[in-house]
Amino acid sequence: MFFKSKEGKEKIITLYNQKLNELNIEFSEKSVETKFGVTNVITTGDTKNPPLVLIHGTGGCAPQILDSFPNLVSKYCVYAVDVLAQPNKSAENRLDMKSLDYGKWLIEVIIKLRLKNVTLVGFSFGGLIGLKALEFNETPVKQVFLVAPVYIVNGNPILNVWKMFIPLKKFIKTNNQEYIKKVMEVLFSDYDDFALAYMSTTFQYCNMDFSPLPVISKNRAQNIKTPITIFAAEKDIMFPGKKMIKRAKQIFPSSIELLLLEGAKHVPKATDFKKIEELILDKSE
Repeated sequence: MFFKSKEGKEKIITLYNQKLNELNIEFSEKSVETKFGVTNVITTGDTKNPPLVLIHGTGGCAPQILDSFPNLVSKYCVYAVDVLAQPNKSAENRLDMKSLDYGKWLIEVIIKLRLKNVTLVGFSFGGLIGLKALEFNETPVKQVFLVAPVYIVNGNPILNVWKMFIPLKKFIKTNNQEYIKKVMEVLFSDYDDFALAYMSTTFQYCNMDFSPLPVISKNRAQNIKTPITIFAAEKDIMFPGKKMIKRAKQIFPSSIELLLLEGAKHVPKATDFKKIEELILDKSE
């Protein structure tokens, strides 16, 4: 199981609801039945607007990604999806990252929600899910925006072990906040108390997947026809920005749009998210 205990799950859901309430938005929550597991979706905005599906990253949840993009509702109806086997309200079933299962799951969610011409926005692991969805079935997707996505390049494994994995393992073993803060410093351009509390609780009470992350092949990338915009984070040690842009140019169709977030770590600053949001809004027509 993803959650180590009932107590751990309750702590996560309490924090989840706290963040959702803090957003101070009108929303509805829906459980979508899929063959991969029940999926929680938060909907906000006018359903007459074009649909936008938001996918959060590892160790995250729908309210957090909604918090990063508060103004998308001005032009879109936003569907924020809780990814399976993450600290949120969706099922605990972990899918195989090497297969197309995450893509099949997301497309099933989109179809069950009866959405067409979807704008897809994926952050981090949400980027992998978005690309897997395109590999499987591009039909319901109009355009895709990926922020510091998994699945295009990986960083230096030795550096990642030293800077991230060792402090993380020490935190899990000791629950010493100094270790998780070291991880946060590496991952986040800046972070608040909620992000620290959520990450701490997640790594304390959840069985996280530390298996190697796959990368998309050139053949599969070349076959994607949907317009893609990638925001690569320059100082991201897990998925280095300049390395990502270089490979993306080599493997994706020439229509791809690539932007480097200068100075950004894996989780960009609020000002970077605002720039990303403005670009997504500009392309809402």
